[in-house]
Amino acid sequence: MDALDLARWQFGVTTVYHFLFVPLTIGLGVYVAGLQTAWHLTGKEHYLRLTKFFGKLFLINFAMGVVTGIVQEFQFGMNWSEYSTFVGDVFGAPLALEALLAFFLESTFLGLWIFGWDRLPKRIHLACLWAAVIGSNLSAYFILAANAWMKHPVGYEVVDGRARMTDLWAVLTNSTALAQVPHVVAASFVVAGGFVIAVAGYRILRERGLGLRPERSRQNGRPARTAAGDATTPMRRLPDMWRTSLRAALVMTAIAGAVVAGSGDLSGQLLREQQPMKLAAAEGLRHDTAGAPFSIVPGVEVPGLLSLLAAHDPGATVQGVDDIQARYEKTFGPADYTPNLPVVFWSFRVMIGFGMATVGLSALGLWLTRRPRRRHGGTAKPVPGWFARLCVLALPLPAVAIISGWLLSEIGRQPWTVQGELMTAASVSPGVSLGEVAITLAIFTVLYGVLAVAEGVLLVRHVKAGPELPPVENVPAGTVPARPDEARLTPTLMY
Repeated sequence: MDALDLARWQFGVTTVYHFLFVPLTIGLGVYVAGLQTAWHLTGKEHYLRLTKFFGKLFLINFAMGVVTGIVQEFQFGMNWSEYSTFVGDVFGAPLALEALLAFFLESTFLGLWIFGWDRLPKRIHLACLWAAVIGSNLSAYFILAANAWMKHPVGYEVVDGRARMTDLWAVLTNSTALAQVPHVVAASFVVAGGFVIAVAGYRILRERGLGLRPERSRQNGRPARTAAGDATTPMRRLPDMWRTSLRAALVMTAIAGAVVAGSGDLSGQLLREQQPMKLAAAEGLRHDTAGAPFSIVPGVEVPGLLSLLAAHDPGATVQGVDDIQARYEKTFGPADYTPNLPVVFWSFRVMIGFGMATVGLSALGLWLTRRPRRRHGGTAKPVPGWFARLCVLALPLPAVAIISGWLLSEIGRQPWTVQGELMTAASVSPGVSLGEVAITLAIFTVLYGVLAVAEGVLLVRHVKAGPELPPVENVPAGTVPARPDEARLTPTLMY
């Protein structure tokens, strides 16, 4: 083991950890903005309560993402100086746009949203959140455009051993970026949707465990009645509120899943042209094959499916790992141009399998919670308890899927940092020793472990505490069940 190996491990560990927060921030921001927009248009109080509840979860995650993202930029200069020297003139433009335009837009208007409650007009306050959300998506675009350039470099020339950008527009409209951006952003919505689905499922189970049923609230064993004599109370709306949040997340996840599939199909076609080794490694295809089969798992294949997916032609030829290796040796010289085949192969299947499971869960949930036709009563169906539990258990699925996709994308590119131009072995800083990288790797691992515990504690505490209840003075006497001590005494992040 040398400094290169540990530098790769360090970058992988810190990037995977940071990437856990990025997709949740992108998707959850849009979800919260949608909730606040619904409150602004309808005036319904439960949309406001959901906005503030999920808004706090969004802020916790956003703060952690910012903290962990700073480390990434330092690593370019500390462990990967040769890489930074080669790509600096190209990377500088999209990363500068990300920092000066997207991140400042995001952080500035997010600050106005945080401190603007009851201070800014409702429309201005809502516009601040949407501006922050647009900023986060622009940030993703510029970063993914820079990353796409590493896989398919365009708009540059090599002068004195350094890549110099000749066409910024070509970099920003790289075909790989145009396929990668919607794929990653839509996957971020799936991650956020899965998170909200799990939270809503937990809250539904928790409220029912406290005796709060979707049908009615009870007091002394009978429906609690207001002065008007009906059996509705403000607490009755709590389970319905979680059903609303669940349905919205199910819809978002299902739609985003369709976009992920469509953009993934386009990405597969580009892989065949631009990164054939990654495509071959993802399928474990050893030799050039016409009508290449798709391997579901080793030993289970669908004839011609890989060619159909990669070229929309079941008889098309797909290049194999061994033949690509031979061609690369003739083009670039003797070296090992094959990535880690087991990691790439199984990352691809975990990504697809866990992603499809999440989208399938959303489709099942939409069916179970559908509203029957009017001739059947038209009453919304309560969320089945078993499905709510399934939602909670499915929380890790989309996160594991998107991390697996990142591993497929980045490990599948090896041994290149810039496809066809710069190899990973030539990218590491020449003056960094094995001991220095080992020390920083140990420090970051421990620090990130502590941050993970802190993040988890804050999120779990807030989810358990639940949303703010309506003021007691606005509730008819005798209709509000006592709130449990844990929910009443647990502090929450306030803004």
